[in-house]
Order: sequence, then C-alpha cells, then structure tokens
Amino acid sequence: MSQTRASPYDAIVLGAGAAGLFCAGRMGQAGQRVLVLDHAEKPAEKVRISGGGRCNFTNLETAADRFISQNPHFAKSALARYTPWDFTDLMAKHGLSWHEKTLGQLFCDQKSGAIIQMLLDELAVGAGELRLGTAITGVSHADGVFTVETSGGAFTAPKLVVATGGLSIPKMGASGLAYDIARQFGHEIVPTRAALVPFVFTGADHEDFASISGVACAVRAAAERAAFEEAMLFTHRGLSGPAILQVSSYWLPGEAVRLTLLPDTDIAGALKDAKRDRPMATLATALEGLLAKRLAELVLRRSGVKPAARLADLSHAVLEELAASLTQWDVRPAGTEGYRTAEVTVGGVDTDGLSSRTLESRNVPGLHFIGECVDVTGWLGGYNFQWAWASAAAAAE
Repeated sequence: MSQTRASPYDAIVLGAGAAGLFCAGRMGQAGQRVLVLDHAEKPAEKVRISGGGRCNFTNLETAADRFISQNPHFAKSALARYTPWDFTDLMAKHGLSWHEKTLGQLFCDQKSGAIIQMLLDELAVGAGELRLGTAITGVSHADGVFTVETSGGAFTAPKLVVATGGLSIPKMGASGLAYDIARQFGHEIVPTRAALVPFVFTGADHEDFASISGVACAVRAAAERAAFEEAMLFTHRGLSGPAILQVSSYWLPGEAVRLTLLPDTDIAGALKDAKRDRPMATLATALEGLLAKRLAELVLRRSGVKPAARLADLSHAVLEELAASLTQWDVRPAGTEGYRTAEVTVGGVDTDGLSSRTLESRNVPGLHFIGECVDVTGWLGGYNFQWAWASAAAAAE
C-alpha cells in the first residue's frame, strides 16, 4: 500500500542482505522506525550460500590491511568499533555456536539459515518492517526527506541507507542500483571488477589445466600487488581454489600470475635426495612422491623430460631446471569467470564522499552507503561479512 509524505518511518533501508538487515535491526532497537525494501523474494541469499551453506560469518584476523580500497585507512574506524567478538556475542544471545577453521575463519555450527533467522529476529525485536518482492524504481530527495518509488508504492523517510550490494552473482539479483543512486547524489564510483573469482585460460594452458580438472595443490600465487599461500584447484576452465580467488582480487587484465607449487618444499633438494637414495627410480616416480599423479604427468609433459628417465641419468642441472619450472611457473590468465561466480565486487562508492565514522554521504545528510557497494573489499574467509556488520553498525549509530 502506498504511503503518503506523512511518513511513519524514520529510515528506509534498501537491501535485505547481511548489511541491510543488520543495520535495520540495530536502528529499530535504538528506537528508529525502519522499513527494509528488497526486490528479492527471500532475504540474505548471499548469507545462505556462504561457506557452502555453513556461513563463514567473520574472521578473527580482521584488520584494515585485509581489505582493498583506494583509501586503505577508511575501514579502520568501523572495524575497530564493531569486532568479530561483538558478533559472536550476538550469536550467543540467540543460542548459536561457532567453530574456527583455518586462518581465523569462523563458521556457524547451525549453518547459514540460523544466521539469517537471527538477523530477522533482531529486526523483529526493533519492530522493523520488511517488504520483499518490492522493486525499487526511483529515489529522490527534497526538503530533508527521501522518497523511494517502488512497485508497491512510494515510501518516505528522512534517512536512507543503501545496502544493495555490488555486481557479484547476478543470478541472485545483484545489480548496480547502489552505484546509480550514488551517482545521482553526486558521488564518484571507483571502477568495479569481479573479485574472489576463478581465472580462465585459452590455448595450451586451457587444454592442460582442463586435462587435470579436479586436482589440487598447495601453492603460492603472486600477482604484482599481493601473494597468497593456500590451495589451488585445476578446473575445466582454468584455475580456482583459495589462493587463486585471493590473488584474483588484486589481478588486472593482461598481468601474469606467478605460481610456486609446494611453497614449503625444497623441490630441487627433494629430487636430488631421491637421486641419491634411489638412483634407479624414474623421474616420474620421484615427482609423484611430491605431486598428485596427474599433475606430475602434466609437469613432465610440459618440461620435455622423459618420465621414464632414471634419476641416475639426470644431472643436477636438469633437476634444478625442472624444480624452477614448478617454483617460477608464470601463467597469464585470459580473464576471470566474471561477476557470474565472483564472491564480491572490488571498487564501488568512493570513500572520499563518505564519513568513515558513520558511512554518511558528505553530499546529502541522512544518506548512508554500507556493505559491498562501498569501495571496501575484504579477503576471502569471512572478512566481507565483518565489513557488512561493522559498516552497518557504524551507520546505525
């Protein structure tokens, strides 16, 4: 039902994702009358699919240097004022528990649905109103009041919080709405690109990687601006796995990525030791002691060294050259899989136009941008959810 300009709302939140629901719940419990609008039929779908449904909801190692932004200091204020422990305290209040996995990642024991229900329950405690399946068709501002035109009528409030996310995973309804609203009110947009996304290849690399699809390996993946040591996965289209997703956020088209397989292993030393201890063993046998069989076969095929060659017949120089091909393996992706499979979007609303303390627009009082639509993008492993919670809490204050 359409609302008149005598609005019953103090604030309207656009987007029923992690940041939007969390912000609305906190505002409602602080006495604000809040309406949340979203075109989706279900709330918080990216929360639902996160961590394979297990919801990697934060990271204990959260710090501003784990985020990509043109202003690396912007996120510090919000992250310092709402920490991972604040969120786990809220979970405990709702009877939810969690466990830590590798690299500081925290997962919900009750899975992602429980986190979504907690956000909805928090919204209900604050008497917030949620309208799903409501397309937003326009936003305007006059005389200190925002008017949001929707498929369900017009709604007004003196405060507007934009939490509609970035461009990643369009099949779940992602759009550039936040950027359109930001531009409308005079904000700059830092150019966006898909991030935390697999690489794709063409030519021989594509054929080789596809031939061993499903094989994983410990790796150090390095782009020009960052490097990560985690697992890498060969796929039908190219490369994926945590190390690749991480470095993709820093990679720019045309650049090479250097792969160091088994970064904690002295491969040359291991092959020399094998030659000393088992001189009659084949090179293939020695390499399969280090790498998965199909990967070892690919490495040998690309090196030109015969797999059946006995270690005793190979010089140390040959073994060192083979090891170097594994520790200095430069690949040049043709691109990424794009927003279709990207977990997040790098770039977004320029932080120069926002208050780092409240996420409020410097151009229009009462207008806030939070979550993924802002030019703050976290690493893989729960960092982006922590930014959602922290930026939402900052705006709600």
